[in-house]
Amino acid sequence: MKFPKSYTLKEISQIIQSEYIGEANFSITGMNEIHVVEEGDIVFVDHPKYYDKALNSKATTILINKKVDCPEGKALLISEDPFRDFNKLTKYFKPFVPVSSTISETAKIGEGTIIQPNTFVGNNVVIGKDCIIHSNVAIYDNCVIGNNVTIHAGTVLGADAFYYKKREEGFDKLLSGGRVVLEDNVDIGALCTIDKGVTGDTTIGKGSKLDNQVHVGHDTVIGKKCLIASQTGIAGCVIIEDEVTLWGQVGTNSGITIGKKAVIMGQTGVTKSVSGGKSYFGTPIEESREKLKQLAYIKKIPDIIKKIDK
Repeated sequence: MKFPKSYTLKEISQIIQSEYIGEANFSITGMNEIHVVEEGDIVFVDHPKYYDKALNSKATTILINKKVDCPEGKALLISEDPFRDFNKLTKYFKPFVPVSSTISETAKIGEGTIIQPNTFVGNNVVIGKDCIIHSNVAIYDNCVIGNNVTIHAGTVLGADAFYYKKREEGFDKLLSGGRVVLEDNVDIGALCTIDKGVTGDTTIGKGSKLDNQVHVGHDTVIGKKCLIASQTGIAGCVIIEDEVTLWGQVGTNSGITIGKKAVIMGQTGVTKSVSGGKSYFGTPIEESREKLKQLAYIKKIPDIIKKIDK
């Protein structure tokens, strides 16, 4: 998430009422999670296990719950609760703004696009040319949709990330300030749910097609010309490279990569990253031929036992 203008370290510290280490006029231009940070960004860290990763990341300002040595060329924001204060920044820069009409006045809709009745289009949404948006679709704030996109009934774009911190009193939600981006020539089936990024974009690449009832988690990036069949569930922060096929009821772990032109057979659990150009099956996931051999061997076990008993 990039800020509308550059802020100083002192200005950000005043927003969240925190101490800081570094030059008061140190420039801050955005905030992001660790996997998408860039120079100028704030990243938060609240566990010693991840201190080094955050301090050595591309982020130049670290929101942290302990005074540590500040790396050269960077700045620190010292917070009792970085998770809470990261949420404060999200609320400040991306506050929820209610809409009083089904299509926000700030939405931009391209020539030739058809929006069917009972569809909601939120603030600052951009929809390209020649799209068809069917009834009862909900397009939350800041979503970006390219040209020649079709979205079928009941789909939701831009719901919050499923991201919580466990506390004694219950679960504390990490607020989402990112977007959903659909590139040109994407088709989305009925009753799909595509969550926005926490600070970045959940992206579906040019020419990709999603069947009905597919879920795409926050900050996931789906490449070009992918095919994803019904009832597939893709976790957050997954990278699916170009021309990947996921057949029905596939499920993935978060933070993995599926390589270019991989084919994932139905009901597979993608528990780890897999390379491209191969077919995979089963849970835990393995190459299809190897997995099918194993299943064939398992079927022979009763006959083997009978021979041993004789």
